[in-house]
Amino acid sequence: MEGAIRVSQFTTCDTPIDPRHFKGLRVSLMSHTRKRPKRLVGYARVSTEAQDLNRQRQALRAHGCKLIFEDKASGKSLSGRPELANALDELQPGDCLVLAEWDRATRSMWDGLHIVKHVLDAHATIKVLDFPSLDLATPEGRGFLAMFSAMAERERERIIQRTKEGRRLAVRNGVKMGPRFKLTEHQRSLAAKRMAAGESTRHIARDFNVSHNTIARLR
Repeated sequence: MEGAIRVSQFTTCDTPIDPRHFKGLRVSLMSHTRKRPKRLVGYARVSTEAQDLNRQRQALRAHGCKLIFEDKASGKSLSGRPELANALDELQPGDCLVLAEWDRATRSMWDGLHIVKHVLDAHATIKVLDFPSLDLATPEGRGFLAMFSAMAERERERIIQRTKEGRRLAVRNGVKMGPRFKLTEHQRSLAAKRMAAGESTRHIARDFNVSHNTIARLR
């Protein structure tokens, strides 16, 4: 091409660059990628349908949790607390799992350690609202949390043992355990006579408007 200059190869230049040549030139160093914002994943639990989650839910919302998982179950394993399992599976690197109450989320020391391990494996962090002073980013903080789990587990075992001892003592003293009969003494006598005559418990139960198990208990 006429007027074109052909360059066979590039050579290095040792001449210093004068910054005045770039006066007025704006150079942006802003990255084209944005870091994903940290999410607060909340979890609340009660052991029965009759209990209320509002207090825990409000505490999680006040802390800034937009995504909250809730269980109403007495599950002793993660399979019995499906929403906790979902919360753990939801975690992504940089997220924070926020537990309203530690002893509501965990059932034992080993269970608590399993939760912490799952969070760490997800490269996330954990925050427990009823232990605000514990720094769970450190091994010492996680160790204290494990200790609290062991103490809570021990207390649950003591409550179960005291309940069993109380029931045994009541039975020895002649107290009948179980639900109260829905029938009067006269009705029970009539139902017992009908059963002795060969009538089915289901037929008798329909007449007294009770379940057949109530009648069967009269045997």
